[in-house]
Amino acid sequence: MYQLIKQEGRAKRGEFTTVHGVIQTPVFMNVGTVAAIKGAVSTEDLEQIGTQVELSNTYHLHVRPGDKLIKEMGGLHKFMSWDKPILTDSGGFQVFSLASLRKIKEEGVYFNSHIDGRKIFMGPEESMQIQSNLASTIAMAFDECPSSKADRNYVQASVERTTRWLDRCKKEMARLNSLEDTINKNQMLFGINQGAIFSDIRIDHAKRISEMELDGYALGGLAVGESHEEMYYVLEETVPYLPVDKPTYLMGVGTPANILEAVERGVDFFDCVYPTRNGRHGHLYTNFGKINLFNAKYEKDERPIEPGCGCPACKRYSRAYIRHLLKAKEMLGMRLCVLHNLYFYNTMMTEIRDALDKGEFAAYKKRKLEGMQQK
Repeated sequence: MYQLIKQEGRAKRGEFTTVHGVIQTPVFMNVGTVAAIKGAVSTEDLEQIGTQVELSNTYHLHVRPGDKLIKEMGGLHKFMSWDKPILTDSGGFQVFSLASLRKIKEEGVYFNSHIDGRKIFMGPEESMQIQSNLASTIAMAFDECPSSKADRNYVQASVERTTRWLDRCKKEMARLNSLEDTINKNQMLFGINQGAIFSDIRIDHAKRISEMELDGYALGGLAVGESHEEMYYVLEETVPYLPVDKPTYLMGVGTPANILEAVERGVDFFDCVYPTRNGRHGHLYTNFGKINLFNAKYEKDERPIEPGCGCPACKRYSRAYIRHLLKAKEMLGMRLCVLHNLYFYNTMMTEIRDALDKGEFAAYKKRKLEGMQQK
């Protein structure tokens, strides 16, 4: 259940109560694709850096180790020893990214595994069954994610199919939640708004799925090739047509600036691989802009990544040492950088919530963006 605590303009401050705990929103979900954050980050680390929600991937866990095995092990929470909320995405985006290996039909999608090439079929029912086996807190509906460059006719037909698939997802989840051997009988379902960058298709789709009484609503198919300005325009046009009393989730977005802009436009759930991917390559987020630890100027720099930061890396180690680890390809270097970036994101979300609580979000956003634009 979602409770809207207050609003500043369109920006929302909420609380989302789930069977695995209460999520304070706006929230950034830390991405652990295969039930682990890339970069040797443990569940204890996630607790230490203030993670509220972990996100795992339906397709990847289905392929390896297999969702049936995870169900046998007691579900994803038990398997990875994490007791807070988990959101599983439906596999729709991965199928979209396997364009050369897939065939989309009304019943679902036929495609080849990226690991061993074996044939896999996934449709709305299969996606719900896999996510039910994983027993995540929140399951995402199975959708098609059309390219932002796709033509209007294709996008229109794709969105209509996604709506029919959503109806099937809802029915299948209700069935699964009623079964005796289902681990999480309180699993929630979020629907996904699509429509590429055609705002009229997006709005029409938002209206249609809003009538379906879901637990939350996501905007998919953004940050897949369109400009930031196009994405912000789509949010401005579409979000007002999604229920304000339900969570709004912008999938796969994005940079700290993207998040601040999207919060202002009414979004309150986010996920993105940027902090972990960039961290593994020595690119670090700070309040004074991004730094690249591979730069020679940090070779003898005794300061932490960001003075005053409370993350495990900054509390103890110097830029010079972490740079040395990265250059020597020591896993500890990646790990410390990923921890710093996730801590930065999680802390920024706490600051956003505090600013909204005080009615000072606009001032906070301006200050934060100005700071991060320093060179």
